[in-house]
Amino acid sequence: MAESLSHLDEQGRARMVDVSAKQDTQRRAVAEGTVRMRPETVRLITSHGVAKGDVLTVAKIAGIMAAKRTAELIPLCHPLPLTDVQVELEAAADRVTIRASASTVGKTGVEMEALTAVTVAGLTVYDMCKAADKTMVIEAIRLIHKEGGKSDWSVFTGNPSTGGDPRSPDAE
Repeated sequence: MAESLSHLDEQGRARMVDVSAKQDTQRRAVAEGTVRMRPETVRLITSHGVAKGDVLTVAKIAGIMAAKRTAELIPLCHPLPLTDVQVELEAAADRVTIRASASTVGKTGVEMEALTAVTVAGLTVYDMCKAADKTMVIEAIRLIHKEGGKSDWSVFTGNPSTGGDPRSPDAE
């Protein structure tokens, strides 16, 4: 049985979901994404050779700032008092992998905050490196774990087209 879309009313019009009857619970979400690029671009990043500055640090800060402003960017999101946001970027041979987690105690989850942090961090990497590499691709932005509320949920990480490697919530 398909679930209904919670942001639509009975007439199919957009609406903000009423969460007032829900209990406050500890909530956490983890998202991940990748910016693929030429190996030379990764070397520029890791050697601090990008003219705009320290790419990984600036992207981390941008991701944290974006998570805190998610409700201003996504029209039907509830503004949430975040208790923690973590953004980690890891440079590899031909990519930068971004992982973000967001936490709160509240009536609704923080999936959109984690996804927004990854997306804006990826856009920041792109912006800071675009002069050196016009072939970059931001890809595979996805939620990989959520906990709190009615149920906990995790997916496989790694290459989404091949199923990736299983990761338990304890690995976070």
